[in-house]
Amino acid sequence: MSTMTALTAARWVERWESQQQRYAVDREERFTVITDVVEQVTCGRPAPLVLDLGSGPGALASRLAARLPDAEVLAVDADPLLLELGSSHYGPALRYVEAVIGKPGWLDALALDRPVDAVVSATALHYLGESTLRRVYGELAERLRPGGVLVNGDHIGPDAPRIAELALHVGERHSERYLDTTEDWESWWSEAAADPELAPRLAGCGPDRHPHCEGNDLTLSGHVTLLREAGFTQIGTVWQFGHSHVLVAVR
Repeated sequence: MSTMTALTAARWVERWESQQQRYAVDREERFTVITDVVEQVTCGRPAPLVLDLGSGPGALASRLAARLPDAEVLAVDADPLLLELGSSHYGPALRYVEAVIGKPGWLDALALDRPVDAVVSATALHYLGESTLRRVYGELAERLRPGGVLVNGDHIGPDAPRIAELALHVGERHSERYLDTTEDWESWWSEAAADPELAPRLAGCGPDRHPHCEGNDLTLSGHVTLLREAGFTQIGTVWQFGHSHVLVAVR
């Protein structure tokens, strides 16, 4: 049980969401699109099961829970502080699970008791190396029900190199026009470590708190190839701005 005060959690979740705008073009619009897809896919299904991978404190997961009040939404992340912040701020609407996506046996930590209706992720899967992502796509395909979906909102470049350059430029220019925060990922963690209520939770955490991320540079067709190999039958983009895509794969 978390002993973090609601006021502290609210303040740091708000700051987290604000600095995340720096890394995702039209982040709120992308969340809305992802939620629209999941709502349509789960319409009429009793108690749908939805996973949010790399959830952080649970911004996307909380929006899914609000839109789908009968759903069980799991917020899955590797960082215990972010999970505690989310649990203290958003409350029991979500189930929080600490797990490292792609680590052998990671799905066991989720204690899934039935097929999954939808898996979503926002700016998280690009941190996985290609071989790990291939395995994760396959594992998720096995857990999804027929007709279930994987919805990945992430940095995914177009296939043509020059188009990819232009798309990146468009996204960067958009961020410059609308970004309203000076805080970034590094400064958030630095200042969190100086907060009297959060400092004990971060004490002793060195530079290895966040494990090395292999990352991948897969273009859109690269993701489509891996998803088809995993057993997804229909795959396509439902929203794009610059390099920011919402890619949907149907099991």
